[in-house]
Amino acid sequence: MQSQRKYNRVVVKIGSSLFVDRKSKLDMGLVNSFACQVSDLVKQGKEVVVVSSGAIALGMFILKLASRPKELQRLQAAAAIGQHELMHVYKLALKKYGLNCAQLLLTWDDFLGVRYANAKHTLNTLLKLKCVPIINENDTVATEEIKFGDNDRLSALVSILVGADLLIILSDVDGLLDRNKKVIRQVERITGEIKSLACPINKKTCVGGMTTKIEAARIAVEGGVPCVIANGRKGKIVSQLARDPFCQGTIFLSR
Repeated sequence: MQSQRKYNRVVVKIGSSLFVDRKSKLDMGLVNSFACQVSDLVKQGKEVVVVSSGAIALGMFILKLASRPKELQRLQAAAAIGQHELMHVYKLALKKYGLNCAQLLLTWDDFLGVRYANAKHTLNTLLKLKCVPIINENDTVATEEIKFGDNDRLSALVSILVGADLLIILSDVDGLLDRNKKVIRQVERITGEIKSLACPINKKTCVGGMTTKIEAARIAVEGGVPCVIANGRKGKIVSQLARDPFCQGTIFLSR
């Protein structure tokens, strides 16, 4: 049974809506809490891969932009400026717990052929070195991602790439809600009814939403990786889910 599985290799996706406030300012309290939880998991012998949004949001803050740019070149510029800041924040937060981190910027082309194998070998080596890979879409060159995509699907592909035991997608909601606004604890099959429960979002710094999270869950579970969507603002949420992914949020069971 999946409830009895050991979740030793975990991919965690964290979105812009958690990292930044309405003014695109970084929430350092959440970053430090997240780093502490990652450290706890590594001490337990688990391997953690982080897929992190936030580069464009941080770039917006540095550039003092009030809203997400619509022009592709300005989006890419914000991403280029913000990515450096994002990794600096991770480096400082994880260093407090004696952990090193590494940056990997991927595009969809990296999931094809030789590049797929190279990315896999690099990630496996970093995990053996007890280093925390921080992965983001290469927004400065991946034009289609900036226009239409998000990091939810990327996290699902990464979870399959590294052979993860669990994918955790952190958001600012408690999970997938039913028609009565109650959290659906377990999804055995992603049906049309499940997809219809997703609703569009309207936020300044991010382009995802429950629709893309359900799509990411579909990719993950079809690749054999169970996926949990949960509220990243809840205390010790990553630690709890890595121990028991049925305890909070919505879990999508793998095939």
